Amino acid sequence: MTPVLESERLILRGWQREDFPAYAAFCADAKRTLHTGGPKDAFQAWTAFSSMVGAWALNGYGMFAVQPKDADAVAGFVGLWHPPAIDEPELAWSLYEGFEGKGYAVEAARRVQVWAAEDLKLPPLMSFVHPDNLASQAVARRLGAEPMSPTELRGEPRLRFRHALPA
Repeated sequence: MTPVLESERLILRGWQREDFPAYAAFCADAKRTLHTGGPKDAFQAWTAFSSMVGAWALNGYGMFAVQPKDADAVAGFVGLWHPPAIDEPELAWSLYEGFEGKGYAVEAARRVQVWAAEDLKLPPLMSFVHPDNLASQAVARRLGAEPMSPTELRGEPRLRFRHALPA
């Protein structure tokens, strides 16, 4: 059900059960989850992991596992997050420890932008970013996203960025 997308250095693919340990380690890391609700125990991580898989069946889109072409390890996730509480899908991304600073988030998000516009025929996407999450703000800006009015998500402040349609 999940398409496989490729970019120059990355494969964006569906989740596999073998991807869970890396996702659980990410979820348990207080620093990495500081701006997304805080750490989760293994049971909570499994629930979140399973919901990413299930989103594809419910929405026809969701989050991809990001895998570098030169590695067997999952580097993080990118895709469209669209729970009922928000009006439109969000372009979202997170990288696991050791995969930052390589341009993977921008490369993967750009590939999702093209797929969302060309295959799903979605209008320009948006992203929520916590005001303290400077790394994700930098990714949004590198993607060419423009800041919109600040908002709240799950009771916390968020910056909102509007992406342009890919050229």
